[in-house]
Amino acid sequence: MAASLVQVLVVDDDTRLRGLLERYLADHGYLVSTASDAKEAWDLLARESIDVMVLDIMMPGETGLEMMTRLRASLDHPRKNVPILVLTALDAPEDRLAGLEKGADDYLTKPFEPKELLLRLERIVARHDQRAPARAWVAMGPFRFDLTSRTLTKGDEVIYLTSAEQRLLEILAQVSGQELSRDELAERAGVPLSPRTVDVQVTRLRRKIEEDPKQPRYLRTVRHKGYVLSPSDEG
Repeated sequence: MAASLVQVLVVDDDTRLRGLLERYLADHGYLVSTASDAKEAWDLLARESIDVMVLDIMMPGETGLEMMTRLRASLDHPRKNVPILVLTALDAPEDRLAGLEKGADDYLTKPFEPKELLLRLERIVARHDQRAPARAWVAMGPFRFDLTSRTLTKGDEVIYLTSAEQRLLEILAQVSGQELSRDELAERAGVPLSPRTVDVQVTRLRRKIEEDPKQPRYLRTVRHKGYVLSPSDEG
C-alpha cells in the first residue's frame, strides 16, 4: 500500500502538534484527517476509510487508552482492527505496556523525531498490507487462529487477544513447527517488546489456548532456544 493511498487519522488535543503532523504527513504522501479528541475521532472512523491512526493518550473526555479498549472490544465496528500508533508523553515502562495491551501496534513517546514517526508508520502500514499466507488458519485443539483477520475463536466464540498477544501468535502461526528465540520474536513483533515481556505474553497466551497452561501442548518452550507453535491436525 503506497503512502499516497493511505488515510491516516491523527488524534491529539494539541492544536499545534496536530497541524504540524498534518502538514508533515501530507508532504510525505499520506491523506490526513485530524481530530482533537476521541469524540471527533469516532465520527471520522464512522465516515472515512481510515487505514492507520496516530493516537494521543492524555486527552479531555475519553482518553486514548479508553478509546482503544472500546474499539478493539467492538464486535462489528468496521475499523475495529485499524492499526494504531500511540504518540504520547507517557514514557514509563508500565505506560508503554498498558498501551500495547490495550491494542496499540506501536508506541512512540514525545518529544519525538518526525522521521522516526514516519518510519514507524511505514512499518505498520507495510505489516498490515502483507498478502495473506497460503494457509489462512491454524488449529489448536478446539481453538482456531485466522491469519487473515488475526482472530482467535473457539467454535462461535471470539477469544479476545491483546495486540501483543495477537502479534506473537501470528508470528508463531506463520512458521508453525519452527523454533523462534525470544530475541527473534521480539524483533519480528514490530512493537516494543523485550525477551522478558515475550515470556509474559506467552504465559498469557497459554492461559487462553491451553487446557493445562503449565503443560502446554501447542505453544511449547524449546529449552535454551525459545518457543514453537505446534498446531493440532488441520485436516
